Amino acid sequence: MCGIAGYWSKADGDTAAGDVLLAMLTGLGQRGPDSAGIALFTSEPRPLEVAWIRIPEGVDPEAAEQLVRDRTALTARIDRITRRPGLLRLELTRRGGVGELRSALERPGEDYEIVSLGRHLELVKQVGSPAELEDTFEIGAAQGSHGIGHTRLSTESRVDLTHSQPFWARGVPDLATVHNGHITNYHKLRRRYEQRGVRFFSENDSEVIGVYLADQLDRGCTLEEAVARSLDDLDGSFTYLVATSDAIGYARDPFALKPLITVETDDYVAIANEELAIRSALGQDGVAHEPTGHVSRIWRRPVRQATAAA
Repeated sequence: MCGIAGYWSKADGDTAAGDVLLAMLTGLGQRGPDSAGIALFTSEPRPLEVAWIRIPEGVDPEAAEQLVRDRTALTARIDRITRRPGLLRLELTRRGGVGELRSALERPGEDYEIVSLGRHLELVKQVGSPAELEDTFEIGAAQGSHGIGHTRLSTESRVDLTHSQPFWARGVPDLATVHNGHITNYHKLRRRYEQRGVRFFSENDSEVIGVYLADQLDRGCTLEEAVARSLDDLDGSFTYLVATSDAIGYARDPFALKPLITVETDDYVAIANEELAIRSALGQDGVAHEPTGHVSRIWRRPVRQATAAA
C-alpha cells in the first residue's frame, strides 16, 4: 500500500520541486501513514557534499556530533554540522572515497548510518505523515530540479527512520530509490551481497534495490541498463522509482501487479501510483498513462554544451 511519487521539471535550473513533491505525498497519505520521506535534487552541484547521518537512539546529539567529527578527521573536512531529530546534516569535503568515509562512521555493532551523500541530493525522512515531515524539514520551501518521495505502510518490518524510504544507493553519491511492492528474492540477494561485505541496516526488502543498482553501475552498466536488468533480476510484485543528479525513472514488474501512472507535459514529468497525487499537485494538464508490465524508462537531462571561446 505504500505511496511513491516522482517529479521532474523540464525548466532550466531549480523550481519549487519540494512543494510539488510534498503535495503529491499528501495526496498519497492514505496509502502509508507510518513514515514519509523525500529525496530532492538540485540542478547544479553544491560547493560541498551533503551527508545525512542517523545517530543511535538515546545518544546525546552533542556527543554524537563530536564522535562524528573525531571519526571523520582523516577522511573528510567538515565545514558545518546541523542537528535534526535523530539526524546530523554534514557539509563536507571528502579526502578519499565513499568507502573510506563509510568505514570511518559505520562501525560493526553500532547504529551510526550514512542516510545519504551527494552534491545534488538532500534526502530526509522520518516516522510520521508528510505533514509532520514538512514541520521538521520545511520541504515545501525547498528548491530543486527533480525528486522522488515515499509514504510507507509497514507490512513486514519495523516502523522507524532506518526502515523508512527513500533509500540511498549505498556507496554511490546522488542516487536514491523508492519502492512499492515486495522483492521476493530479497533474502537471496541480501546473502549474496553480504558475502561480498555489503552491510544492510534494515530488514526492509526495498533496501536491496539501491544496493543492486549500485552493484550494476560498479560493473560498468549505465543507469538505463541497470534498471532494465533489474526487471529480470528482481522477483516479485514491484514498482520502483530511481533518481540521480541528472535522471529520473521507473521500473515495473513483468505482471504489472503494482500500480503506476505517469503524466508528461511540455513542463514536467510526474510519476505516482495514484493519479490523484499527480492531479492534486499539478492540476489536470497532460494525459495520464499506465505503463505495461516488464518495462522501465529513464528521463535524463541533456548534457549542456560548453560555450566556445571567442
